[in-house]
Amino acid sequence: MSITLTINGEPRTIDADPETPLLWALRDELGMTGTKFGCGIAQCGACTVHLDGTPVRSCQTFIGDVGDASITTIEGIDGKAAKAVQAAWQELEVPQCGYCQSGQIMAATALLAETPKPSDDDIDTAMDGNVCRCATYARIRQAIHLAADKMEA
Repeated sequence: MSITLTINGEPRTIDADPETPLLWALRDELGMTGTKFGCGIAQCGACTVHLDGTPVRSCQTFIGDVGDASITTIEGIDGKAAKAVQAAWQELEVPQCGYCQSGQIMAATALLAETPKPSDDDIDTAMDGNVCRCATYARIRQAIHLAADKMEA
């Protein structure tokens, strides 16, 4: 079945079953490998993308359910919050192995777009379920606070 998805602002048509997880459509059909496979059961956050600005787990989001929603991946993330998060991540050298970082960045960007000056509790809630195998959680929290400061400046 031919399905058209709006990804990073552009229509992309693929021939796939409507019950195909968005993750596999992105990676296998469209070659967009920035979104990672982690667990396949929406528990780790590595596959996080934005659906109309809201972070969702693409491994459990079926392409047939996306409809007219706009999908943003790590390859297409942009804007003030995204730039601040990316700069803070680099400045504080957040990643170690880097595998989870696209999902972490997508979750952090969504948080800052909604809550420009988050508390530690806000960060913990927003980032809950984004697993970092290298346990860089303290640097992730610090980077989100730094990104919030950068957005204010």
